[in-house]
This record gives sequence, structure tokens and C-alpha cells, in this order.
Amino acid sequence: MGGNMAKDERRKNGMILISAVLLSLSSVWAEDEVHLSNNCTNFRTAKLLQGSILGVQFLLFTPQDPNCGSLIDVQKPDSIQTSDFNATLDTKILIHGFRALGTKPSWIDRMIGALLQAGEMNVIAVDWVYGSTIKYHSAVENITELGLLISMLISKLIVLRGISEKSIHLIGVSLGAHVAGLVGNFFEGKLGRITGLDPASYKFTKASAEERLDPGDALFVEAIHTDADGFGIRIPVGHIDFFINGGKDQPGCSSLKNLYGYLICDHMRSINIYISSLENSCPLMAFPCSSYQNFIDGDCVDCFNPFLLSCPQIGLLDRGGIEMASLPRGVQVFMMTKSGEPYCVYHSLVEFKLQETRETDTRIEITFHSRNSTTTIRVNIPKGGHLGKGIVGHDVPLCQVDTVELKLLGKKSMPMFWKRTEAQVTGNFCTAELPMHNSEKTLCLSESLFLIENHPVHHVLAMKC
Repeated sequence: MGGNMAKDERRKNGMILISAVLLSLSSVWAEDEVHLSNNCTNFRTAKLLQGSILGVQFLLFTPQDPNCGSLIDVQKPDSIQTSDFNATLDTKILIHGFRALGTKPSWIDRMIGALLQAGEMNVIAVDWVYGSTIKYHSAVENITELGLLISMLISKLIVLRGISEKSIHLIGVSLGAHVAGLVGNFFEGKLGRITGLDPASYKFTKASAEERLDPGDALFVEAIHTDADGFGIRIPVGHIDFFINGGKDQPGCSSLKNLYGYLICDHMRSINIYISSLENSCPLMAFPCSSYQNFIDGDCVDCFNPFLLSCPQIGLLDRGGIEMASLPRGVQVFMMTKSGEPYCVYHSLVEFKLQETRETDTRIEITFHSRNSTTTIRVNIPKGGHLGKGIVGHDVPLCQVDTVELKLLGKKSMPMFWKRTEAQVTGNFCTAELPMHNSEKTLCLSESLFLIENHPVHHVLAMKC
């Protein structure tokens, strides 16, 4: 109850401040005839003492000139009236996070280009490098004022250009994700969409819902988690929270030799994956589950609960591709990715069922071979059990996998010099690509497989596309 009252009060105060500023500037707007030059405007680089100065710039990018940022001055409505802003299109607002070195975000140009390539829209990049550099706590102190300035911009677009609140999509990176939450809060959750790319953890993990990104900040809130054990928040903050590879250690990040690159690799992966979703057609689909371990163990193979068979995808699909009248909140969804672009994989369930139980654990290595890739998974059948299963992520659809290789593995920690009889098992192999809503998608090899320890067996997979 107290939290809701605080949130309502914060929204009220924020909107009062926005209205007051807009009113105070209205007389100036009526007589202002200043026009911007046709020169492109770029992000600024902060100097040593500029960490406490907010110095916000709003740069508009349009399909007509995706490489040229046009400066929008919130105090000069003429800059909006004479700009190339198209009120009939949706608007994406990009908000970067903490900039330790005071430099322009390395990803921003590619993100702008990918968005404008993906469809007709307005893209506004928020340059607050001045206020986000040197000290993290100073950047955190600046986010309320930044949120108000972005809210003023949106209010002006609504008043002067007649856009709807639903047409606004905020994309916030790290600390910028929580800025997006504040903006959405000021608009009472009526903005169309917020995407949080690995929302920042420090100062926000234990914060109240009104102080960070949460599902009430927009009609649809999604978050992509890639560094939940580091710079990124570990708790759900949206309607849908994508935990990539469990949301923690990302493939390919542990091998980096550059210390700074190693430290931020997991955190940056959320940005790279989102850009990849805009540039590539292969689906980045995720599946609801109670934990990542349960997901990779093959316990969650469809999206019936709670999405009624529509599985969420990263990208620009309306509400992430979820076809429901009312969205649930805080749903954790999981997916695997590759270590490099385009990151997406196809997920398949693999199962091996023993014909007879054994008095020891049974470990089977299963490898998918296609024309240009090989993917391996190991499944375990516990002592006295019949079934081993797991999820494998592979580069091509299951119908393009040529052969499957199965190998019975030897006992763990067995000395090399220890001679013994090779183990043998007989069983059946089945596989199905996710989402697995019915048994029609399951392919089982027609014959039982006889496996001898450490002797691979190959079989052709014949599945129609």
C-alpha cells in the first residue's frame, strides 16, 4: 500500500513538473523562429569534471537520413516542428547507461542503423554522456532529472505532433533501463513498450519497484539478462525476462584476453543479441521454466503455461510475439545462444530410453551433425532409471540435421591402466524441435540401438522440413 502511494506521488510530482516547464516555455515557443542548421550532430565526449553535469542532447535519426543525427532542443519547439520527425510512425528512444570513460557508446550507431533497417520508424538517441561518466553514484543521482527531460520530450511530441503514448518504445541499456522505467512511471505505465538490456544491478537489486524498471512502467516491459552475476540485475523486472544461457556466463566471453573486454563481455552481450535480432531472420525464441537447469534438463519444452502456446521472441514483434489479452508479470524465460553472431540456435529435446535398467549411472553423448556444424550434449540416466533427456541448441532446423551420433561413455575417474569389460546398453532414441506442443513433432529411430562403451554409432535423421 505504501509503495503504491509513493509511486503515485512520484508520478504526480513528475507530471506537475513537466507541465510547469511546458507552460513556462509556451510563450517562448510562440515567437521562437530559430532553425537548426543542416549539419549532423554527434555524441559528445565528456571531460574529467563533467560527470556531475547532465548536459543532455536528443538526436533524431530517420529513414531519410539514418546516418545523420538532427538535434532536438526541448526548449525550442521549432526544432521538432521543422524536423523530419514523422508522427505517423512509431518512435524508438535509445538510452545508454554509465560511461566510465566519458565516450560515445560503441554500439549506438549500429543499433540505430539496425532499427531503421528493420522498419519505418523515428529513432531518438539520448546523449547524456556528460552526466553518466567518472563516478557511477553521480550518474545514478542524475537519472531522475534525465527521466524528467525525456518525459518532457515525449510530452512535446504528444502535444505538438499528435503522437500517441502507445507509439513510444524506450530501449534502455544497463542504467538506462532504469531511466526508461522512471519515464514510464511518469506516464503511469501508458507508454507502449520498454526494453531493458541487462538492467543495472548496483543500487537497484534491492530498490523498490518505483525506483527501478518494473512491469507497471509500460504496456509491455521486457528485459534481456546476460550478466546477472555481475553488472546486471538478477531479479525479474518485466512482463517477460529473457535469461540468456541462464542469464550469467555467456559463451565466448571467458576466452577474452583483454581485461576490460572480459569484464564487460557478459554485460554487453545483451546489446549484441538485441542488435542481432534486428539484423537477422533466425528466431531468438525462449521458453518459460522455473530455472535454467530445469530447462536444459528437458523439463520445459513448450510455452503453454503461461503463454497459451505462443513463445516469446527477442526483437520487434508486438509484445514479443505473445498472443494473449492480458500479460502475466515476471515470467522468466530461457534460451541458449552461440558464442558469436547471429547467436540464435534451434532448440531440440533429445531422449534415450534404456530397455533395461542398470545398477550404475549411464552417460550417453549425443552429437548432431549437419553440413557446416556439429553440436554435442551429454545426457545422464541415473542408477535404476530408464530415461535420459536434455536440450541441445544447434545451428540449423532439426530437419536439416543430417546424422545423429550416439556414444556410451565410460565410468568417471576410471584409471587408464584399469582393464575391464566394455559396458553395453540397448535403448531407443527420440528427438523433437521446440516448442513441442504435441507428439507429431517427435522423431524416433525405428530400430533399437545397441551401444558399446566408447564406440560411436551413427544414424541418419530423416525429418521433413
